[in-house]
Amino acid sequence: MIVNIDGLEVLFPYEYIYPEQYLYMLEVKKCLDAQGHGLLEMPSGTGKTISLLALIVAYNRSNRSKKPLKLIYCSRTIPEIEKAIEELNKLNKCYDEYLGSKGLKNDFLGLVLTSRKNLCINPKVSQEKDGRVVDSKCFSLTASYRRRKREDVSGVPGLSDAPSEGCRFFENFDSLESKTLVPPGVYSIDHLKDFGRRKSLCPYFLARHAISYANVIIYSYYYLLDPKIADLVSRELSRQSVVVFDEGHNIDNVCIESLSVILNKKIVEKAEENINVLKNILSDVRMKDESRLREEYEALVQGLREASVNRSTDMILSNPILPDDVLEEAVPGNIRLGEHFLNFLKRFLEFIKTRLRSPNVTQESPASFLKDISQKACIERKPLRFCSERLQSILRTFQVNDITSFSALTKVCNLATIISTYTKGFSLIVEPFDDRTPNVSNPIMTLACLDATIAIKPVLNRFQSVIIT
Repeated sequence: MIVNIDGLEVLFPYEYIYPEQYLYMLEVKKCLDAQGHGLLEMPSGTGKTISLLALIVAYNRSNRSKKPLKLIYCSRTIPEIEKAIEELNKLNKCYDEYLGSKGLKNDFLGLVLTSRKNLCINPKVSQEKDGRVVDSKCFSLTASYRRRKREDVSGVPGLSDAPSEGCRFFENFDSLESKTLVPPGVYSIDHLKDFGRRKSLCPYFLARHAISYANVIIYSYYYLLDPKIADLVSRELSRQSVVVFDEGHNIDNVCIESLSVILNKKIVEKAEENINVLKNILSDVRMKDESRLREEYEALVQGLREASVNRSTDMILSNPILPDDVLEEAVPGNIRLGEHFLNFLKRFLEFIKTRLRSPNVTQESPASFLKDISQKACIERKPLRFCSERLQSILRTFQVNDITSFSALTKVCNLATIISTYTKGFSLIVEPFDDRTPNVSNPIMTLACLDATIAIKPVLNRFQSVIIT
């Protein structure tokens, strides 16, 4: 049926529309007309998802003379995402019939983007149950330097387990000249995997590329709100987009979780092991290919400059882990060289270990922590701010295969960067015991984000309309 919503003809895939749905679509249209943000509430079970999809798709089709809006639909769980893509498929079938009756072709594309674990079809990788293992194996098969050196492994620690062959699904995808590979239609997780098997193409990288030209993308909250994921997946999405956060009552928790960091004794010990491994790799690389070390810092500085330019020209989504003022600074001299950076992290870890020995529960602000670490360990705020980006640079330079094995050190660097970047909105808590084992010493350090706006603000600033519902 066709419903008139304030002068906009909306194709609705059901025979009946509730009054609540009609009023809801009126409010969504007002938000889109104003090119602003909206906070809308509608009871569960009254058809909120299809109301949103039908209105925004119709709005987009009616404005094709202008730059089309992309719909980025975010939900929390896989079942909720699958429900949304099912409703979108029903809507698209209605458009097939409606446009077909007029002799027109439906060129609409909507798809799901989810993790490698859910989309991988490589038999040797997809059998793994742990998502981190899937990510690591995928990285080892698809990283550019891994592919270049697959047949010439020199025995550098972390590289000696390189597989003798790559992933044919990724290689087929990468070799195609035309990257508009996914034809019009609506693709769920299973549809993407079936398409990938038929064409012998990687569904994950197909979906990652297709979001640049798809009309509707449906994925998890974390792909926009977690800065570590958003910087990888969502950085080039157009400003002319409508972002919908469904099940909006969960959004505070997601924002807070994405910027909170938890360390315990086991993680700290593993991080120390990570540093020792990197020192061994550093020695080996220095002997065999010192030019990589000389190029590393220049590449790091250039990368920060490009990120700064991209933000100023509105090309990428801002990452709250690395704010604009950090991008404009030079990397401090005491962490420019890889050896100096690893020694710096070692000192930072020693200070963390002394904090974890506290017999009492303590709570302090980032400013208090930074003052204390400056006085007792002579560690200044500025180099701490670069730890997260500097670690990623050194892992790229060392061409490490199993990046997930460095997750402990990554957490430590994330804590260093966040606590030195945000003086407000966070609290550092140290507890000598885990709640699950109150009689066993198991100290935990939590950098708790208390302000959800830190994660959501870049999204609100970036996109034309954000609707939380």
